[in-house]
Order: sequence, then C-alpha cells, then structure tokens
Amino acid sequence: MSAANARAVTRGVVFVHSTPAALCPHIGWALESVLGAAAPIEWIKQPVAPGTVRTELSWMGEPGTGAKLASTLRGWVDVRYEVTEEPSPGCDGSRWSHTPALGIHHAWTAASGDVVVGEDRLRSALAASKGDPELFRAEMAELLGTAWDQELEPFRYAGEGAPVRWLHRVS
Repeated sequence: MSAANARAVTRGVVFVHSTPAALCPHIGWALESVLGAAAPIEWIKQPVAPGTVRTELSWMGEPGTGAKLASTLRGWVDVRYEVTEEPSPGCDGSRWSHTPALGIHHAWTAASGDVVVGEDRLRSALAASKGDPELFRAEMAELLGTAWDQELEPFRYAGEGAPVRWLHRVS
C-alpha cells in the first residue's frame, strides 16, 4: 500500500455504563451504522443501577469515529456512556462522557489518558473566576469533567471484569 493510499487508523472503546434493556437493540444498530460492521455486543446486568445493563465495545476506525459514536448515542437521554478515541498521527485523543443528569462532556486526552486543557480555555477560566480561588476551582472542575467522573465512577468500577469485544473496520 502506498503512502497516498494509507489511511490513518485509530482505536477506542465505547462503554455503555447503563441503559434500559429495551434500548439495547437500538444502541447496537446505531453503533453498527457508524462502524459499518456487525457489532457482536454482549449485554450484562449493571449492579449499580438495577434494571439496567452495560457493555463495552472496542473499535478501530478512522480518526473522528469516536465523535460519530458519541453523537449517535447522545439521542438517548437514559443512557450513561463514555466513548474514547486514542491519539493518532495528527490527531489528539478524546473522551466523551454522558450522564442523564449532566448531558455530554468532551475532553481532549493525552496518550496517557490524562485530560489536556488548552491555554485559551485556561485563560478563559482564569478570566471568568475574576481572581476568586473558589470560582477558579469550579471552572477547572468543569474543564476536567469532574462532575461526570464522579457520577460515572461507580458504574466504571462495576464493569471491571466485563467481557470486551473488538470490532475492526478495514477501509
């Protein structure tokens, strides 16, 4: 394959932390639509929220696939999810987190998975805080997605040991 024909590829994971079981087929179809391939999804009970289920799906695709996946899931307000996309040549990594109470949060991520906050966003937070340390802490918490992490952490922990399926898309 020549360099002109080579396409950048990245990978990521979709974590559906909790959803009503009735949405499972619809979520599966939505993910398959974005990924362009069948997604063999195994749903398991979510012990943190009785009556809901969870799943994880690892994927490979072109940069920007994570944003498409997060956008596709955004329509279901009763779904708690996260989508990650690893950095790839010329593209930063990203993480999208969604909870019914908070909506969606996007953060750029480094190769280590840490949230990266750009200097313009830091300047804006500093200006908005008007020198008040408590306001600055609140601005930083918003930029880092602290509220989303706090709400999702029990759901993340409950998913340890859950099966992971890999889905590859070769273009």
